[in-house]
Amino acid sequence: MQKNDLKALVEQIYENLLERIDAEKEASKAQVIGYLKDAIDIVTNINDKDLDTLEHAKESFKNSYKEIAKESLNSYKTTNEKFGELTKLNKDTVEKCNEQHIDLNALSEKFHDIHTHMSDEVNKANKVISDLHQKVKILEETSNLDPLTKVFNRRALSSYLSEVCSNKSVPYTLHVMMIDIDNFKTINDKYGHVAGDKILIFISNILRKTLRDGDKIFRYGGEEFTIVINRNSNEQCEIIANRLLHLISSNNLIYMGERISVTASIGVTKLKESDTPDSLLSRADKALYNSKKSGKNMVSKDCD
Repeated sequence: MQKNDLKALVEQIYENLLERIDAEKEASKAQVIGYLKDAIDIVTNINDKDLDTLEHAKESFKNSYKEIAKESLNSYKTTNEKFGELTKLNKDTVEKCNEQHIDLNALSEKFHDIHTHMSDEVNKANKVISDLHQKVKILEETSNLDPLTKVFNRRALSSYLSEVCSNKSVPYTLHVMMIDIDNFKTINDKYGHVAGDKILIFISNILRKTLRDGDKIFRYGGEEFTIVINRNSNEQCEIIANRLLHLISSNNLIYMGERISVTASIGVTKLKESDTPDSLLSRADKALYNSKKSGKNMVSKDCD
């Protein structure tokens, strides 16, 4: 990694740390330590040979889902405390009524105040919820990472393929794989969506560990992944695809004490000089369809 890359990453860490401290009413030493530990983990996993890994690390720092969840919990805690105070006030009012003659006017006024306070707190809570939803929406629209699998998302794929296809003289062979998990709906229906999410994470981890540093992994949507592989022949690419199928089918996932067998189907195509992102993905998708139609857990290719 170059000196300038390191400086850029340190600046990113520094800026995010200051933002998190400023966002807290009373920032603690423990919060700062926790953030720095997260920073160390991400920096440790940076691959010096791949600048995309550096960008991946920067995206991780920008990913504020954890902070939004924390903000939501803090807001809930505050609202809950307010309702606790109002409940106590209501109880005290009732007890006073039991101790003395009832002044209907004073009692009516007291309960009106309680109702007003409760309405105000509900409105504040709804406003916070609305703001949090908006923050999550903005993050989803601008992030290049899939929040579940931590690989690149479809937005990043579109941007990457647009850049590749606009360069009509790519100096190396480039292949695209479309991978689809077989019978994913059946697995979801039988074991639940939590198991489905674990399978997606399981598959993405296999892809990351198996592929080279320069290969790009994207979650295309649902149970589909797209892989962009460069500097490999058609034969080498097919070998890689079959290896992925073997690793997926031979590594069973254990969920709730039960072993879940998972297989996948793959379609492969090669970049042509005349390709657009749509034509390239369309060919890969057709090859994937052939794998599904021919019995699943297999590789089909369109690399002429």
